[in-house]
Amino acid sequence: MSSRRTLRTAQDLLDAGLIRSAEPVERVARSYAVALTPAVVDLIDPADPLDPIARQYVPSAAELSTTPDELADPIGDAAYSPVKGLVHRYPDRVLLTPLLVCPVYCRFCFRRARVGDADATMGEAEIAAALAYVAGRPDIREVILTGGDPLMLPPRRLESLLGRIMDIPHVDLVRIHSRVPVGDPGRVSAELAGVLGGAGKAVWLAVHVNHPRELSPKAAAALSRLAGAGIPLLSQTVLLRGVNDTAEVLEELFRALVRNRVRPYYLHHPDLAPGTGHFRLTVAEGRALMRSLRGRLSGIAQPTYVLDIPGGAGKVPVGPEYWDEEGAAVADPAGAWHRYPPD
Repeated sequence: MSSRRTLRTAQDLLDAGLIRSAEPVERVARSYAVALTPAVVDLIDPADPLDPIARQYVPSAAELSTTPDELADPIGDAAYSPVKGLVHRYPDRVLLTPLLVCPVYCRFCFRRARVGDADATMGEAEIAAALAYVAGRPDIREVILTGGDPLMLPPRRLESLLGRIMDIPHVDLVRIHSRVPVGDPGRVSAELAGVLGGAGKAVWLAVHVNHPRELSPKAAAALSRLAGAGIPLLSQTVLLRGVNDTAEVLEELFRALVRNRVRPYYLHHPDLAPGTGHFRLTVAEGRALMRSLRGRLSGIAQPTYVLDIPGGAGKVPVGPEYWDEEGAAVADPAGAWHRYPPD
């Protein structure tokens, strides 16, 4: 990994030429964690005030404005947490958050008020209680490791955790959500890829990536190591104003992902996290973008546009509609309607 250090303070960002004034960033940092790895800094053009990479990671005064509809727990994790570090919202799967630290801190994160707390790393008794909960419920078939970023765990500790999960007979697979392959690709060592690829049962990795420039040569090499170890790769992208809110940028991103053997999985409408209103488009704008991609991108490059309903009601597709039940008609990619069956 690089000997350069992660930028964590307003002074760090000022010294790197990424901000012009430390004062607003210092105010933001009192509430929300800050971290930019050398790999991320290398992607930023400091001369571009609209740089889409900087917008994702560099704090701004806009984060200090909270709208009335924003929520401290926008997707209702707390209401569905039967034991510490575990969320059980759907019958067949649970989220497990073994730690709440990340290599980088996204300015739009829906857990932004919680991440960055090293003391929130689950202890042995807490891990045991969470896994006992899973073991006692045969309907649970999937464990999703999230956080924080699970790939921040040392490889051997991650290997131990995966082994304990895989020992639960009714668990079919583990899904890991991570920013590491793009935010700190040097962490994706041959050892880590071997741990994920040799876990015994299926391990799927969902890579969080929002802009094509994040798929740097180093990130591509990290993804190649993972794919070469036999790990199925998915992507999760958040639709963000000023980052990827055009059809051209989304198309470039999704094409780059499939070139790197990553299947675009979800395009997330931003959650109602405090201080993130400057990132949010309307659902109608998102639907229009998804419609514009239909017909110009292969089906394997098309993610599902989803909204996580506030309060914990669940994640649902909100993509454009192509079928009119009342009129028995279907829309083609250009938006023209056709009777089905034809008259």
